[in-house]
Amino acid sequence: MSRPQLDSPAKSAAAASGRTPAVIRLLVLATFVVILNETIMINAIPRLMDALRITEQTAQWLSTAFMLTMAAVIPITGWFLQRVSTRSAYTTAMGLFLLGTALAAVAPSFAVLLGARIVQASGTAVMMPLLMTTLMQVVPEKDRGRVMGNVTLAISVAPAMGPAISGLILQLGSWRLLFAVVFPIAALITWGGLRRLKSVGEPQVSTIDWFSVVTAAAGFGGLVYGLSRFEGGDVRLAASIVVAGLIAIAVFVFRQLSLQKRGTPLMDLRTLRHRTYTVALILMSVSFMAMLGSMILLPLYIQNIRGLSALQTGLLMMPGGLAMGLLGPTVGRLFDKFGGRVLVIPGAIGIMLALAGFTQVSMTMPYWQVLGLHVLLMLSLAATFTPVFTLGLGALTPELYSHGSSILGTLQQVAAAFGTALVITVMSARADALKAEGVTAALANLGGMRLAFIIGAVLSVAVVITALLLPAKADNGGELVGAGH
Repeated sequence: MSRPQLDSPAKSAAAASGRTPAVIRLLVLATFVVILNETIMINAIPRLMDALRITEQTAQWLSTAFMLTMAAVIPITGWFLQRVSTRSAYTTAMGLFLLGTALAAVAPSFAVLLGARIVQASGTAVMMPLLMTTLMQVVPEKDRGRVMGNVTLAISVAPAMGPAISGLILQLGSWRLLFAVVFPIAALITWGGLRRLKSVGEPQVSTIDWFSVVTAAAGFGGLVYGLSRFEGGDVRLAASIVVAGLIAIAVFVFRQLSLQKRGTPLMDLRTLRHRTYTVALILMSVSFMAMLGSMILLPLYIQNIRGLSALQTGLLMMPGGLAMGLLGPTVGRLFDKFGGRVLVIPGAIGIMLALAGFTQVSMTMPYWQVLGLHVLLMLSLAATFTPVFTLGLGALTPELYSHGSSILGTLQQVAAAFGTALVITVMSARADALKAEGVTAALANLGGMRLAFIIGAVLSVAVVITALLLPAKADNGGELVGAGH
């Protein structure tokens, strides 16, 4: 049904010139701005606490709500992307993002700012699967590693630049500037994109199952919300919300299995019958948990324990993000030439070594050592993510691409929330226990961070084990679980 999409003009142009198709370049640019915005708030939290007179727990909701919305909206994107044209999906994503950004810039209260972040996140939730699905449709298999490498360049440089850029903007003025600066850039990219963007593939008319929409939003949203409540909240209540979320997800899964028989699932779970895709999904989720955990712990360590400013923190963490991005295209070319294993296995080992190094943080650890470990972590993630995304999605048949990227995006958000909840809960519990023993606040917090990094290092062992299960090349939908391989 979707196979003719692969013979689109964009594909033959890409194949002929060996260049990244224009549609992908436009989508990468838009995705860069949207993702930059996800991490731009990290450094602004102390400023927001003063300006809006809110606690740190309340301020964290600006990040939690973003993840929550992504987790609730992304499951619907697989169905949405099959039903509308590329242009319509792009217009929806960037329209929501611009509306949220404008609202955030003028937000008179925390509640309005939170609402604005939710609107922004809805746009971001559509943008990521749109980019991945379109890439799989228009780029021939032999070039996918290279193009995915360039995509990784944009996607990984953006979160790395976020804290540094926000640190710089916050030196100039109010937190509102963060949104005021992003808005005209995003508006210009949207205008340029709409002028030049051509639709890829034919939209398919299908009905939506609203029961699936509700159970997906309640399940994935509830799970992410429950996990976020572990951070200094009522543990019993948090656990109850997590269990309720898991029950809703189980109902959602059974509903999809029954809808698959009629050919109208909201999220097509036949993707999970492809062994390579499932292994890639697990590897990506665990890597994301480890990465997000360290991305939250490091700024806390550098600012709260070592006393550096937001701008200095951003600058210290910037080389790692830039190194990750700049390595992206090289990783892509190596993947096209040698396959995934030669990159993913050393990458997984690098992640483990970097996180093991961070378990040794102290009051006097030299900054060059923090910088070196962070660069190692980011380079290892670069070597892992590009092949994992390409192998995972490449293992699917074309009609499953939009569902595959939607499941990937949903699990990313759940993994990010789980990683965040895990490190913050472990860190707080350990710090409180040490304070009760009479240890000073700074040393107690440091002890909490070290234990949280140990958890990350333990998780990374699972990344190494999973990496060993990945094949070298995508199996193009041929390798089904239980199909006797």
